Amino acid sequence: MAGDRSGGCCRRLGANQFAPLLLMYRSELGVPTTTVEATYALYAVGLIPGLLLGGPFSDRYGRRRVLVPALVISALASGLLMLAESGIGWLFVGRLVAGAASGAAFSSGTAWIKELTVSGSGRDEHTGARRATIGMTTGFAVGPLIAGLLAQAAPDPVVISYVPHVVLTLAAVPFVLRTPETHTANGDAPLWSRLRLPEESSRRFWTVVAPLAPWVFAASAIALAYLPGLVLDRLGDNALMFSAVVTMLTMVTGIAVQPLARRVSHPDKPYLIATALGIVVGGLVLGAVAAADAHWWIVAVAALVLGAGYGCCLVCGLMEVQRLAGTENLGRLTAIFQAFAYLGFGAPYLLALIEHAVPPSKLLLLAAVLAVLTLVWTTYQASQQPRSGETACKGRFPFGG
Repeated sequence: MAGDRSGGCCRRLGANQFAPLLLMYRSELGVPTTTVEATYALYAVGLIPGLLLGGPFSDRYGRRRVLVPALVISALASGLLMLAESGIGWLFVGRLVAGAASGAAFSSGTAWIKELTVSGSGRDEHTGARRATIGMTTGFAVGPLIAGLLAQAAPDPVVISYVPHVVLTLAAVPFVLRTPETHTANGDAPLWSRLRLPEESSRRFWTVVAPLAPWVFAASAIALAYLPGLVLDRLGDNALMFSAVVTMLTMVTGIAVQPLARRVSHPDKPYLIATALGIVVGGLVLGAVAAADAHWWIVAVAALVLGAGYGCCLVCGLMEVQRLAGTENLGRLTAIFQAFAYLGFGAPYLLALIEHAVPPSKLLLLAAVLAVLTLVWTTYQASQQPRSGETACKGRFPFGG
C-alpha cells in the first residue's frame, strides 16, 4: 500500500502547490486577479475528463496501468508551468495538463487504496475512504507549504517552486510499480457502457451525493485561493508565506477532523452530511466577516473551519460512493463523484468575477445561504432514503462512461 499512497500523495502535492503561487503571479508577473483565478479553475477543466476516463480505464486495465502514466504526465505539467515567465499561456497549458493527470490519478488511486485496505487488513468499510482522504489531504498540505517557502526565498521562484514536485513524483514511480495490483484486468470490459446500480442507490447518488460533492472543493478552494487575496495589501512581503502556511493548516485541519467524522457517521441517519455542510456554512460566514474587516487572523480562522468542512464532505462522499458501488464499477463511480466535487474549484473564479459588482462579504454570505439550502435538501433526502448495504449492479445509473 505504501507505493500507492506515496504516488497519490505526490500527485496531490502537485495539485495544490499552485494555491500560494497565485499571489506570486500577481506580484511578480503582474497577472490580473481574474486571470490568475481562471488558471486555478482551469485545473478542473482538465481534471473532470481525466477522472471520467481514468476511472473506467482502471476498471478495465488495472489501477497501476493508469496511475504510473498519470504520475509521469503530472511531472511534465509542472515543467510546463515553469515556462510561465516566457508567456502566461504556459500557465493555462500547464494547469490543463496537470488537471488531466490528477483526474486519472485520483480516480484510480482512490479505488486502489480502498481495495488494498480491504484485502490487506479486513478493516471496516469506512477505513478505505478515510485513508484516501488522509492521503489526498496530506499531499494538499505539504505541496503548497513547500511551494510557498520557495516562492518566498528562492532566486527564481517561478521555476524553482515546481522542482520538488517533479523530483518527488518521478521518485514515486518505482514504489507504485512494486505495489500489488488489486484489480484484475478485463480487456473485454466496455469503457463506455452505462454504469449500473440498483435503483435506490442511483436515486441516493443523484439526490444526496451529487449535491454534496461540489462543496468538497468549493470549501477548500475558497479558503486557499480566494480568502488570502482579501488581505494581500495588509501583509506586504509576508503575503506568500501567509498564504502557504494558511494552505497547509487548512489541509491539516481536513485530516484532524477525521475522528469527528468517524464518530458522527451513522449507518441510517444523515448526521455526517449535516455536520459536514454545517461546518462549511460556518466557514463561509467567518469568511464574510473577514472580508468585511480585512483582518488576516479572521481569514486564517475561516480557512481552518473551511478545511474541516472540506475534510468532512470528502470522507462523507467517499463513504457513500464506496457503499453504493460494486467492485466492477468502483473506479467509475469514484470518478463521477470526484468530477462533481472538482466543480467546486471554479468557486474562486466566480467570486473574483462577481466581486466587481457585489462586495466580497456579501458574496460569501450568499455562498453560505447556498450551502444551507444544500444542507436542508441533502439531509431531507438522506433521511427519506435509508442506505442499502447492497452493491449489486442491477438497474441503470443514468450517466455514460
